[in-house]
Amino acid sequence: MFISSITAEQLSGMETASFPGEAHVIETEGPEFTKAVAYLGRQRIIGFDTETRPSFTASQPRYGVSLLQLSGAGRAYLCRIKSLGMHRKLCSILSNPRIIKVGAAVHDDIKGLQKYSMFKPASFVDLQKIVWEWGIRDKSVKKMSAIILGFKISKTQQLSNWEADHLSEAQIRYAATDAWVCREMFLKLMVSEKNPLHIEETPEKN
Repeated sequence: MFISSITAEQLSGMETASFPGEAHVIETEGPEFTKAVAYLGRQRIIGFDTETRPSFTASQPRYGVSLLQLSGAGRAYLCRIKSLGMHRKLCSILSNPRIIKVGAAVHDDIKGLQKYSMFKPASFVDLQKIVWEWGIRDKSVKKMSAIILGFKISKTQQLSNWEADHLSEAQIRYAATDAWVCREMFLKLMVSEKNPLHIEETPEKN
């Protein structure tokens, strides 16, 4: 059984983990993109996330999705959507009912990607919508991963510039981790006994 919620003090005492595999940044079509599509197409479950350049003032424009992250167990592919676009082969993966895509708050991510190219999403799992079945109230990726996997992840790069000419190693590792950890949480939940929250314990939906 999992604890229902975790405190900042408990989080601070945990070890920090990050994606342990190969992280590849894809900016254009080519051999690396072909490898990415082939690898992701072979997966049964992949972690899913997106990143968007933040706007800090009302006068700044609202930016579109900058990065699409898709991760298997050993490899994560970070697709720079502003240069690559929502390629039809990426859309095919996101529409493939045989590949489970696991993320958090996936609805907004999907809508952001559909602004580049319309596709019909299939087999998406939103961790925020299912963790209550295992008795978990917290909904942030950082807290859910701590509760389910027993380690914390760094969020220091979250508000960095995802449209920079070159992504830093810290950005790459952060982006890969966010997708990978969603996959790992789902796999752990699938082999864990359910202990659903009672109705009165379930957080209100926004």
